[in-house]
Amino acid sequence: MTRRIIPLIMCGGAGTRLWPASREVRPKQFLPLFGARSTFQDTLLRVSDPDLFERPIVVTNATYRFMVLEQLAEIGLEADVLLEPMRRDSGPAIVAGAAFAKARDGEAVVLALAADHVVGDKAAFLTACREGLAAAESGRIVTFGITPERPATEYGYICPGETVSGAVRAVARFVEKPDLPTAEQYIRDGYVWNSGNFMFRADVLLEEYRKFDAASVQAVADSVSKAGRDLGFVILDADGFAAAKPISIDYAVMEKTARAAVVPVACGWSDVGSWHAVWELSEKDAQGNAARGAGVFEDSRNCNVVTDHALVALEGVDDLVVVATQDAVLVSRQRDTNGLKRLVARLKKVAPEVTEAHIKMHRPWGSYQSVDNGERHQVKRIIVKPGQRLSLQKHYHRSEHWIVVRGTAHVTVNETVKTVHENESIYIPMGAVHRLENPGKILLELIEVQTGSYLGEDDIIRLEDDYRRG
Repeated sequence: MTRRIIPLIMCGGAGTRLWPASREVRPKQFLPLFGARSTFQDTLLRVSDPDLFERPIVVTNATYRFMVLEQLAEIGLEADVLLEPMRRDSGPAIVAGAAFAKARDGEAVVLALAADHVVGDKAAFLTACREGLAAAESGRIVTFGITPERPATEYGYICPGETVSGAVRAVARFVEKPDLPTAEQYIRDGYVWNSGNFMFRADVLLEEYRKFDAASVQAVADSVSKAGRDLGFVILDADGFAAAKPISIDYAVMEKTARAAVVPVACGWSDVGSWHAVWELSEKDAQGNAARGAGVFEDSRNCNVVTDHALVALEGVDDLVVVATQDAVLVSRQRDTNGLKRLVARLKKVAPEVTEAHIKMHRPWGSYQSVDNGERHQVKRIIVKPGQRLSLQKHYHRSEHWIVVRGTAHVTVNETVKTVHENESIYIPMGAVHRLENPGKILLELIEVQTGSYLGEDDIIRLEDDYRRG
């Protein structure tokens, strides 16, 4: 019987290269960039065939834990979700996943995948997985080398060596991102793009990592063995994980090990590392313009519009990216990906809030969105999912007025519990202990008007919380 593969999905990154749509609190892997599903969901579905794959492991951080569960539920899948106490790059994250998989199965074969990549040809991808499985079982650490479609300068390259088995080749060498003439030469010489996805036996990966950094492997292994469990999450021990050296798996192992192998594959792959990459993957009109949301083009070519709010109209321009959210607008040249990196770095200094949070904030119970705010007032639109409730809480500096727009609310105010229907309202005095709950079968939508001397989110004193937040 062929051994099944354990998918290890890495989804803890911040994804700032797609600002302003992607931000620290909701990065690109959780966004529906190319349809109804996120790349995280598409990645999971790609490795969901029970004949080939086991129950997946997801490595993320506490900020994204409820988004992970929500998006898993939307596609009808379950996973073991490991929470990193802090970011340590892909090396320690993969060690944590490998150690967890090894505890599940001493001979586990793991497929480590980034959650924010796109694969256009699923059948070709699965064929490559089957090709790499035998090599991984025999002790190779297999990476997937993408057949180049152009002389890209934004990817690292792999030089394939001698044949290992079937289509699998040994890795002769890894090379860093090249300039254009070097990339053209690499393509002539048969090099492939380094996709940053890997397949390996868990025990082999841990053994090879130990050769180069035994202390970090031990620290992460300890964080897994001492991990706690809460609300179904596996919470890695913070002290152990913090002791690991932050480093990518490429630098930690792949560029040093003699066991590296590569499976060349043409599967319509992209790491979606820029708005230009999004444009390349999007449907376009006859003039090469792409729009997600309301975009109108006149005498414009090869432009990309992404908007979730306002209509964006372009006239007489070429090769532009315009991304409009409710609190920020980006206008950029199509191909200047380094320019956006520099811009976001500057924004983190002058306006950090627009790189970190969206106006619409997702919570495990639903979401809230700021509609208007002033010196002593703020208006929010709150959505509560069926069967969910907010924490039992109070505020020291503000009072609140809730108006139900859709659905039915159960509202606790001190010792009183009241049912509030559509077009009805209720007042929450400053300092009152209160809770909002949706007992119904449809979304509960309400408008909240806050008034007071301080309206920050840190003026929430939680007394009870179903989600065990501080």
